Amino acid sequence: MMFSKILIANRGEIAVRIIRACKEMGISSVAVFSEADRDALHVALADESYCIGPPTSTDSYLNMSAIITAAVTSGAQAIHPGYGFLSENAKFARLCEKCNITFIGPGADVIDRMGDKDSARRTMKEAGVPVIPGTDILENVQDAKKEAKAMGYPVLLKARSGGGGKGIRLVEKESEIEHAYNVAKAEAYASFSDGALYMEKFLYPVKHIETQVLCDQFGNAVCLGERECSVQRRNQKLIEESPSPAVSEELRKEFIEISRKAALACGYVNAGTYRIFVK
Repeated sequence: MMFSKILIANRGEIAVRIIRACKEMGISSVAVFSEADRDALHVALADESYCIGPPTSTDSYLNMSAIITAAVTSGAQAIHPGYGFLSENAKFARLCEKCNITFIGPGADVIDRMGDKDSARRTMKEAGVPVIPGTDILENVQDAKKEAKAMGYPVLLKARSGGGGKGIRLVEKESEIEHAYNVAKAEAYASFSDGALYMEKFLYPVKHIETQVLCDQFGNAVCLGERECSVQRRNQKLIEESPSPAVSEELRKEFIEISRKAALACGYVNAGTYRIFVK
C-alpha cells in the first residue's frame, strides 16, 4: 500500500532521512517536535509540523496520545517511528491500529516478543538460535551482584526496552555494579519509560556484525547479507562496512541462514536487524 501522507514520530537525523525518502517518493511528510526542537532541521524540511510537548522526551517523543492526535489532525495514514523512542513499543503499535493508522514496522505481537530484549532471548533460544549467555530480568542490585558473580566479570547491564545504546553499562568488577545498575536503570526509564534490566556476559575481543532482513506478511524472509559494525563510540556505530572483511563466505552463508531462521521464528514483518558477535 502506498501512502500519501506519513507522520514521522522522531527527531534529528533519523527524521531528516525519512522525510527526504518521502520527498523522493512523492509522499507528504508530517514532523512532530518538542518545544526544544522547534527550529530543528526536520521541522523545516517537513510539509507540516506539530508541537507535541515540552523539551523532555517522556513528555513529547514518548507521548503516545500527543503523537496520535497529531496524526489524526494532519490526516496522516501512517506513522514511521524511526528507531529508538516508540519504535519498539507494542502498546503504541496497538494504539495506531486501534486508530486506523498504519504503524510502519513489525506488528505489536512481534514487538512483544522481540522489542522486549528479555522475551527476545527466550524466543531465540526456543527456536534454536544461539544467544550470548545472560540472565532473566534483574529484580534489584543484590540480584545483579549474585548473577554477575556466578557469570564472571566483565558483564553488561542492558535495558529490556528500546535501543540506540541507551541503558547499557559495562561492569568490570563488583565494586562498580551498584552505581552502574542505578545509572542504567534511570537512563532506560528516561529513554523508554521502562527501567527493567537484564545482564549478559561481556565478550571481548569480538567483531560486531549485523545482518539485514526483509520479511513480508506471507511468511517470506530474505537476508541481504552482513555489515561490519565494530568501530563504535559509546555503543554507537561510527563506520559500517559491507561486506565485512572479517567474515568468510562459509560464515556468511551461516549468518544468512541463522538470520532467516530467527525472523521466521518470531513471525517478523518489515525490515529488521540481527546482531552477531564473532571472535
